Amino acid sequence: MPTNPSIFKAYDIRGVYKKDLDEKTAYSLGLAYIKLRLQDLKNIKKPTLSNKRQEKKLKIVVSSDMRLSSPPLKKYLIKGLLDGGADVIDIGINSTPTFYFAVAKYKYDGGIMVSASHNPKEWNGFKMTRERAIPISGNSGIDFLKKEIINNDLKSVKNKGKLSKKKNVLQDQIKYDLKHGAPKKIKPFKIVADPANAVGGLFITELFKHLSCKLIKINFKLDGSFPSHEADPIKDENLKQIKKEVLKQKADLGITTDGDGDRIFFIDDKGSLIDQSIIRGLLAKLFLREKPGSKIGFDVRPGKITEDLILENKGKPTKTRVGHSLIKEQMLKDNIYFSGESSGHFFLNMEIGCFEVPNIVILKLLEEFSKDIKPVSEQIKKYKKYFHSGEINREVKDKEKVFKLLEKEFNKGKINKLDGLSIAFPDFWFNVRGSNTENKMRLNLEAINKETMEKMKNKILKIIEK
Repeated sequence: MPTNPSIFKAYDIRGVYKKDLDEKTAYSLGLAYIKLRLQDLKNIKKPTLSNKRQEKKLKIVVSSDMRLSSPPLKKYLIKGLLDGGADVIDIGINSTPTFYFAVAKYKYDGGIMVSASHNPKEWNGFKMTRERAIPISGNSGIDFLKKEIINNDLKSVKNKGKLSKKKNVLQDQIKYDLKHGAPKKIKPFKIVADPANAVGGLFITELFKHLSCKLIKINFKLDGSFPSHEADPIKDENLKQIKKEVLKQKADLGITTDGDGDRIFFIDDKGSLIDQSIIRGLLAKLFLREKPGSKIGFDVRPGKITEDLILENKGKPTKTRVGHSLIKEQMLKDNIYFSGESSGHFFLNMEIGCFEVPNIVILKLLEEFSKDIKPVSEQIKKYKKYFHSGEINREVKDKEKVFKLLEKEFNKGKINKLDGLSIAFPDFWFNVRGSNTENKMRLNLEAINKETMEKMKNKILKIIEK
């Protein structure tokens, strides 16, 4: 089966197993990845790896989620890496943040995670990093991997690598994350958690062993068929169960994660999803206490309360593009301390590396919520200042034509073209982005009141739908 070129995305590799990708793809990826990393070392002017390390074999971490197709893909990926001449460290089934931690903390030369994140059960894919969990995105390596795999001219080497296994990575990660919080200051909250039968349940279970909270578990058994619901918290239908359980249990908070555990969402005591822009703004406030005056990142999609809280706490608001790999690359380049994406990714630029830190996010928020006797829903009420349209997708024939029409119509606003088209006015602001893989435009709009939001949303959609 030939590999489908469309699986190579801007941030990772992803497609339907046995239709778009298979074991041959995984094997070829192993060979191509080693070729990429060796090329990195040849081209680098100031080596990030010591000369001693460069003389040795590359040491590459491999992990996977619990999808039904992950074991065979992982097996052939490892074979490809070994045949490419690298030593492989298998850390077993883990979340993507745990995988990133392993690459960064133990100073390995890179790694590949077998996962399709939040996609349905039929899908699978790969997330790749360099040393220190530095992401590999389209321009920084995925395009190279695509060319090598599609050309299908990769060769194994004589001096093959060796395979070893490393245990207790999750426990080491929790020890590290606990140092970023104050677990003894956290009240004995009652918390419902739903990882959707995916790997986020692994770090939630381990973290709460160190907290005085009562953890009520739903859908914690690892099952790649996702028997309860899809592991995609951005869809309302996948939140129904946890919202109902929070109310039933009279819990203080709900926590849910996606398929590979790198996105995290929170439900308040009223059974309502807490807007990610509020979560991001609160976290910005907390991390600015640690590093006053730091740059704080937030993606171009509307969520103005985040910027308000960054400015209020004397931080430096910094807009980023959308996409976990692109955000992490910008954080490293521009020295951004903390950044949050509207889709539930929260990143911290630490001494060991820059990647998603859901455990630290949980610790920070629980500590903050412990300072007030009011329920969480009351504590966050003051931050619900703006009205958001949600993300609206529309099919279009000509994306560039739509961008030109919008820019012409709203030319008196403050225009930003960092990612798609963002235009801001005093009473409303919006971002329109084109899909990388489909003929679709994605609109996100926010306003100071509901009437303005509805009015401007409809006006912009009419232009998009022309």
